[in-house]
Amino acid sequence: MRWGLVSFAVFVVAYVSLVALYALAGMGPAHPLTEGQPSADGTTVTLDITGIQPYRNALVGDLTVTPGPALLDPLTGNLKEDLTVAATSATAPTSRTWPKGTQPGVVPVSLNINGDVSDWPFDSYVSKPVSINLFRGAPQTPEWASVTFVDRLPGWKVEVQGGATGDAKTPYRAQVQRSPSTVALAMALLAVLVAIAGFGLFVAVQTIRDRRKFQPPMTTWFAAMLFAVIPLRNALPDAPPFGAWVDVTVVLWVIVALVVSMGIYVSCWWRHLAPEKPAEPEKPAEPEKPAQSDQSAVTGP
Repeated sequence: MRWGLVSFAVFVVAYVSLVALYALAGMGPAHPLTEGQPSADGTTVTLDITGIQPYRNALVGDLTVTPGPALLDPLTGNLKEDLTVAATSATAPTSRTWPKGTQPGVVPVSLNINGDVSDWPFDSYVSKPVSINLFRGAPQTPEWASVTFVDRLPGWKVEVQGGATGDAKTPYRAQVQRSPSTVALAMALLAVLVAIAGFGLFVAVQTIRDRRKFQPPMTTWFAAMLFAVIPLRNALPDAPPFGAWVDVTVVLWVIVALVVSMGIYVSCWWRHLAPEKPAEPEKPAEPEKPAQSDQSAVTGP
């Protein structure tokens, strides 16, 4: 009873801690990372970070340009002159022009980042210098834009440095790393894999030592645990590419342990369920010899 209460208390504490960590550092509401300032004509630029592609070294976002009142026709609300936005540090050149008489929309951008995905789940990424420039009218003179970065990326911790500091204008740099809740979830799933291998070895060893009776249905249990390894591995958050360190140090040895456990249990099956020998046929009973009379034993005339 005491161990049951202690186990239940540990489970509750672990559950509450993981949920609190997720709420505080994993999937909080979208929040601004920088406070961009409007330009002289009131135009604002916002970059919502919405996704990350570690294998492509790309940070995905939506760039929104909101023109100021000086650029809009008060009657139609459309642009009075051409407006162009250009983003640097992109995996592909990103530029969008809205002609006169239209309204600006959202521009998807893909920023280039540097990092090593093989360090999962402790991998982190840093973007190249990011600059957003606006071009108005015919002269097409670039104007550096102050950008409001908004974090909409669940499971990651994003920080942005740079921007306007006094008269100095420096490019932005985004730093991205996995949130503590994501790392905790990855460690929990890896612990489940290790526990599966441990349980399999324990059952097999105790059975071959005759500490527990052999149960034929348990053989299918070993097979089910073996086939559960790859789905659990693929359930890891942003599962790393096959061949990463987690495969070499954890997944491979979990599979080996389960196969060895199944082999031990099959040997128990071979030993405990040997076929019964057929019963030998009964030998026919020998006929009784007739008893000789006393007179036949007397000889003479």
